[in-house]
Amino acid sequence: MTQEKQAAVAAIDKKAGLISDVADQIWDFAELSLQEDRSAALYCEVLEKEGFQVEKGICNIATAFSASFGSGRPVIGILAEYDALSGLSQEAGVLEQKERVAGGCGHGCGHNLLGAGAFAAALGVKAYLEESGQPGTVVLYGCPGEEGGASKAFMARDGVWKALDAALTWHPEDVNEVATGSSNSCIQVQYKFSGIASHASGTPEKGRSALDAVELMNIGVQFLREHMSDRARIHYAITDAGGRSPNVVQPRATVLYMVRSNHVAEAVELQKRVDRIAEGAALMTDTTFERQFIDGLADTISNFALERLLYENFKELGVPSYTEEELAFADRLAVTYEGHDKVPGVAAEYDETARETVEKQQKESGHAMNAFLAPLYQGDAFKAGSTDVGDVSWLTPTAQIHVASWPNGCPGHSWQNVSCDGTEIGHKAAVHAGKVLAAAAIDLMQRPEVLAQARTEFEKRTKDGYVCPIPAGAVPVVPD
Repeated sequence: MTQEKQAAVAAIDKKAGLISDVADQIWDFAELSLQEDRSAALYCEVLEKEGFQVEKGICNIATAFSASFGSGRPVIGILAEYDALSGLSQEAGVLEQKERVAGGCGHGCGHNLLGAGAFAAALGVKAYLEESGQPGTVVLYGCPGEEGGASKAFMARDGVWKALDAALTWHPEDVNEVATGSSNSCIQVQYKFSGIASHASGTPEKGRSALDAVELMNIGVQFLREHMSDRARIHYAITDAGGRSPNVVQPRATVLYMVRSNHVAEAVELQKRVDRIAEGAALMTDTTFERQFIDGLADTISNFALERLLYENFKELGVPSYTEEELAFADRLAVTYEGHDKVPGVAAEYDETARETVEKQQKESGHAMNAFLAPLYQGDAFKAGSTDVGDVSWLTPTAQIHVASWPNGCPGHSWQNVSCDGTEIGHKAAVHAGKVLAAAAIDLMQRPEVLAQARTEFEKRTKDGYVCPIPAGAVPVVPD
């Protein structure tokens, strides 16, 4: 590792206490999507103290921000998230489900660590720029609402990502690896039907049931499922059934739909069909409805050139190490859920040789924490989930890593995740992720040929153009 990168890593180590403190405060705040007021304020305050130029409320999103340091090109973006999930309040560092606040929220996806790790990376790159005096700019983007707001997609609509030469990020996982492959795009729309209340027995002819409209819409979508891509998905939740009295014709009812497809252009077209089904349901029931766009996001575009660079630096830096106490905690936590014996990582899923390597690494590790770096996989891969990192990847070369933050097989969005997120295991993941991202960003500033390779690959993969799922004029909202 070059002296410049060693110095950046040392700068991150020097700030490890601050990074962990930020992660813990965000964990404690546990704020939901687009409501991360204290979390965003904390980041802006700390970043300003660290010498970054901070812009709050970017793209008219109250809890979004950017924090930049340096000047000139290349401009490298680091993506931070910090929203929590509802119903996952949990004590830290315990081996049983134990709420801190009844019915409260928790960081079941580890975004308290994600943001802190991105912050660490920005600190490392800043140290390099200060020491070297070389041209280049690092921008830490505060991206709220990944769990239900898709702020990165709104930023994509507004052209934010086009200004970058590359973007890097990470996500807590149960394995150390370079992420790759495509994901599903996703669009959420709320349909609020309005009818006429009446006595369901005495004057049924005067009623117009909004709930009937919702049910007919759902039936229509059920028939649509036969005629859509096998990689498409449609989910729904009735968020207001109109009341609890069966002898009243329900004058209102609301349903929230989520439309997914592998490619964002396909999701946009599929969403139009769902809209027409809603129109048909309203016609059949003589009701009306209001359509409220909630959010949308695109599929991810891989960039093998950036992924190779991340792997080089991950390999040089190694993986987090753990005390015997931490390993024992992880081992005991792993027996609280099924699947703790799975073979982790994208490489093991898609390549048999890689799977054999990972199985050997697991055996040698001997613990539930996967303290090894999984092989690099560069081929076709797909995950059915969705992330608004996809919208970034359509507008600039983008890549990300996973760092083990939980025991092997730990289920996503679980109390076990929340418990780990507030421990030294989580702190180590955030600090280490920051080091890998910072080292890769420094390489991009020192090795223009790698940046050129990434740009050439990006232009080839995105030649069909980006179809933004966010309509003009739409603003991020929390569904009713």
